[in-house]
Amino acid sequence: MKPRTLLAALLLLTTITATAQTPAQQLAIRLQRIQQKGIMFGHQDDPFYGLTWEYQKGRSDTRDLTGDYPAVMGFDLGGIEKGDSKDLDSVPFRLIRDEALAHARRGGIVTFSWHPRNPLTGGNAWDVKDTTVVRSILPGGSQNAKFQTWMKRVADFLVTLTDKHGNKIPIIFRPWHEMNGSWFWWGQKICTDEEYKALWNMLQDYLTSRGLDNLLYCYSPNLDGSWTTERYLKRYPGDARVDIIGEDAYQWGTEADFIKLTNADLTFVREFAKEHNKLYVLSECGYKNNPDSTWWTRVLMPILREYHVLYFLPWRNYKEEYFGPSRDEHSAANFLELYKQKDMLFLKDIRKVK
Repeated sequence: MKPRTLLAALLLLTTITATAQTPAQQLAIRLQRIQQKGIMFGHQDDPFYGLTWEYQKGRSDTRDLTGDYPAVMGFDLGGIEKGDSKDLDSVPFRLIRDEALAHARRGGIVTFSWHPRNPLTGGNAWDVKDTTVVRSILPGGSQNAKFQTWMKRVADFLVTLTDKHGNKIPIIFRPWHEMNGSWFWWGQKICTDEEYKALWNMLQDYLTSRGLDNLLYCYSPNLDGSWTTERYLKRYPGDARVDIIGEDAYQWGTEADFIKLTNADLTFVREFAKEHNKLYVLSECGYKNNPDSTWWTRVLMPILREYHVLYFLPWRNYKEEYFGPSRDEHSAANFLELYKQKDMLFLKDIRKVK
């Protein structure tokens, strides 16, 4: 079965009824409408823990500070492939399921990433010692049978994400991200471009065969700074297989470097997305432990507005390492200024957009 794409969803909008649309197509249409209102704020693992607390039902660092939840919540499936009860960040999968469903029920957007362990070595997703790992899990490889089981466990979890009426909740699924770097076992120097695309296709085809018509697929390279169309297309799975273009962009170095690289990438991404009829997002972003109390409005907000990304998603807040807002750190007042902007969208701003 050929995966449905965002382009297909938009073309079908005028020719099919709402009852005939898949959940993924409905989400694609909804995202287009939300984009007309502004830019959504997202946060990874938002309802599970924050700078000073863990696992308090209904709590969120974002909500503590602003009084509202993020528009987008991110969750991860790393560990599900081994049958673990908790993900790679020690969050129980039962809670991930509950919170994903709760956010969808509130009218929020849900996105999942997946950091699977290395199926060849048994190490984690960052184990890059063996450059044959992707080859080993493709059809005919020594680890293919194992990986078939891993994909089944991913699908088995995703098919449980249904509302009280049994309807599948729509999800933005972002596998195999930051593939232009070499810190994951599916990265640039760990597998060939063709192996990477075969990996993407194998997972997508399997999930589609399981009836998961509620997934929009997000392709998200890491901050690069020198994209060309030729380089970008080398690992790009193709328009028929990608619905959303992502960009993972953290400020690891100087402010000037971050602004320069992000502007360069988003200039390219904006044009590429327009030419290929895709939405585009800052699928991960942030400034670790944010030493700059004005960073949100002075550095990040002008970038968001210049490129009008659909959403931006700072990574998780966890004790010594945090990326999102919190009332317990010194940029809280500055983030509230961002929150008050009419074009910065949180849950209350999107919940009624269908």
